[in-house]
Amino acid sequence: MDDLKKITEIIEAAGFSHTERIHMETVELMNEVREMCQNGNCGMYGKNWACPPGCGSLEDCRKNLYRYQKGVLVQTVGELEDSMDWEGIKETEERHKKRFLETAEKLREICPEVLPLGAGTCTLCKECTYPEIPCRHPEKRISSMEAYGILVSDICTKNQMKYYYGPDTIAYTSCYFFDLSS
Repeated sequence: MDDLKKITEIIEAAGFSHTERIHMETVELMNEVREMCQNGNCGMYGKNWACPPGCGSLEDCRKNLYRYQKGVLVQTVGELEDSMDWEGIKETEERHKKRFLETAEKLREICPEVLPLGAGTCTLCKECTYPEIPCRHPEKRISSMEAYGILVSDICTKNQMKYYYGPDTIAYTSCYFFDLSS
């Protein structure tokens, strides 16, 4: 069995709501997305090794990402009681992150150079050491798609994956990139 087939089986078995192959020509890293980070959209800019500027410049991210030849989008969609169902939002986020991290670990066994890009900031440690002390787990650290300059709605649309599933739903989207040449 080849690595791509094993990778596909691991991702499909993880239980994500949706998965879709990424056409690599649709991956665009945008300054505007990084500027949203810097403008404080999520509040983690300059507070985490996996977020800008700790994760490197957009050019650093571009050099890292563009060595990969394959990618897969993964998504967890949750049903909410209403748009103010914070408990449902949090539960869906936790379910997605748990699946995503567990799957990343399984994928690293087959493809140690996998690049997982998550939804939201890295949460491996209760408190990040940024910037005083080097990252405790650089080999497991997960940057977000936005930290890399990827506009999530855009990459979903360009790869035939829905981004919005209607009122009273929430979707968390992440991805994995692979270099299978080695």
